[in-house]
Amino acid sequence: MAVNSFILYNGEYHFKDEFGLSYKNRAFCYGDALFETMHGNGTEIQFFSDHITRLMYGMDILKMEIPSVIETGHIEKELIKLLHKNKLYQGVRIRLTVFRNEGGKYTPQNNTISYLAETEYIENDHYEINQKGLVIDLFKDIKKPANKLANLKSANALLYVMAGLYAKNKDLGDCILLNEHNHLVEGVSSNLFLVKGDTVSTPPLKDGPVAGIMRKQILKIADKYGLKVNHEQSLKESDLLEADEVFLTNSITGIRWVLAYKDRRYFNNISRQFVDKLNMEAFS
Repeated sequence: MAVNSFILYNGEYHFKDEFGLSYKNRAFCYGDALFETMHGNGTEIQFFSDHITRLMYGMDILKMEIPSVIETGHIEKELIKLLHKNKLYQGVRIRLTVFRNEGGKYTPQNNTISYLAETEYIENDHYEINQKGLVIDLFKDIKKPANKLANLKSANALLYVMAGLYAKNKDLGDCILLNEHNHLVEGVSSNLFLVKGDTVSTPPLKDGPVAGIMRKQILKIADKYGLKVNHEQSLKESDLLEADEVFLTNSITGIRWVLAYKDRRYFNNISRQFVDKLNMEAFS
C-alpha cells in the first residue's frame, strides 16, 4: 500500500487514486468553495482552532450550512486519523476544502456542504527562515476588490493564479497585490509585513487581504514582545520603499524574508526573531 494514499471525504476514507467527484461539483463549476491549508506535525495540527474559526466565518458569509463535525471541531480527530492512515508523522500540509453540494446554476438549490481533506508530506516539520531572501515586485495588472469576500480563503483564485504567473515569468520570489486604491494587500499566497524601527505593520483587513492565520499569530507575538503594531492604517509603495525589513507569512512556510524590492535592500533581524518565537508558540 502506497504511503499517503488516502483522502478524507465526508467522514470516510478513500483511496485517492480511486476517488472522483462529479463534473457538476460546484467548486469546479463556480468556485463555490472555501479551503484551509494547515501545517501538521506528528499528530498535531498547528493553530487548528484558528483555522476552523476562520472556516466557519467564511461559511457563514457564503450562507453555507455548517455541519456538526465542523462546528464541534470533531473534524480534527478525522484529520489526525488521516495522517495516521497516510503514515505522515513529521511535516505535513493538510488541505481541507468545503464546497456547496451540487444543484442549481449560479443560484444553489440548497446550502448543504461536503468536505474533502488531502495531505502532502513537506520537509519542514517546524518553521524555518529561508536562507536566500526573496526578490519581489508589485502586481499591477489586476487590482483586488476590497469587499466582504476579500478576506475569505476561497476556491475562486484566478487573481492569485495570474499574480503567480506574473511572478514566475519575471523570475521573482513573490509579488504584492494591490487593491483599487493602490494600497498594498498581500502576496500570492501570503500576508505582507513591513518593519520600520520598532513598528510592525501589515495591511488592514479593510484593504482586502485574506485574514491569514499566520498573520494573526504574528500580530499576537509582536504585541506580546512589546513591539508597536499597525494593522489599521493602509500601506502604500512608499512604505515598502522606506521599510527596514519586509517578510511574508502563511501557515505552511511560516515566515519568508524579502531581500529586495527594486533598488531597496532589506535586513532580516526581526523576521529571524519572529521565526524563533513562532516555533515556541506553535510547538511548545
